[in-house]
Amino acid sequence: MTTQRPISSDDEHRVLQFRPRTSPPPAVHRGSGTVKPLRGAPEPLDLARYEQPRAEPGDFRHRMLANIAALAFTIALTAIGIWLAVSIADLRRTQDCVLMGRRDCVKITTPHI
Repeated sequence: MTTQRPISSDDEHRVLQFRPRTSPPPAVHRGSGTVKPLRGAPEPLDLARYEQPRAEPGDFRHRMLANIAALAFTIALTAIGIWLAVSIADLRRTQDCVLMGRRDCVKITTPHI
């Protein structure tokens, strides 16, 4: 198997001058004339080029009902999570009280007459 070595030349160790991107590119002299690089207009930075026409119009009512259902589900899930956290904390307080040997751990509610 033969090993491949890079071709070395005098251009390999040349230092290039840094040009900031904000400055205009310099004109290149070739032969008897001057060549200026072409600079096209930049493309607008929006998403219009990715838009595609829709085959059918969007169903606004269906989308709003789906959003309301998702919001209701999120609110219910949050309420259940808060209730569960409060009940676990109350159970923990009661269990700590009983494990310390106290007898008056459970809150007794009496109706007001």
